[in-house]
Amino acid sequence: MAIYESGEMYLETILVLYKKGMEKVRAIDIVKEMNYSKPSVSIALSNLKKEGYVTVDANGTIEFTESGKKIAKKIYERHVVLSKVLEDIGVSKETASEDACRIEHVISDETFKAIKKLSKNCQPKQTT
Repeated sequence: MAIYESGEMYLETILVLYKKGMEKVRAIDIVKEMNYSKPSVSIALSNLKKEGYVTVDANGTIEFTESGKKIAKKIYERHVVLSKVLEDIGVSKETASEDACRIEHVISDETFKAIKKLSKNCQPKQTT
């Protein structure tokens, strides 16, 4: 089952909210984080539930399924690595993050792995 860019964005946002230390993520938290309308978030969550990427309990707490968590982690890693690479070549932090957000959804696994490998090889040597 294929997931679209918008679904990936929602999954990544849920992961980011948990990484920010939220114990429970609810739809209203996504509304605030993404600055989207409540109906848009509700529809997206309904689709993510239907596709088996998240569950929502009676209290509205959103949890990942295994497949949802895997996608969220993949997209988040791409965002972090691509943002860092773009900043390292002189792109401003804000622009790097915005561009990484677009690239992370369309880049192939092969290309991302190569960029990740290259970025690790280009790290400055640690001195003791």
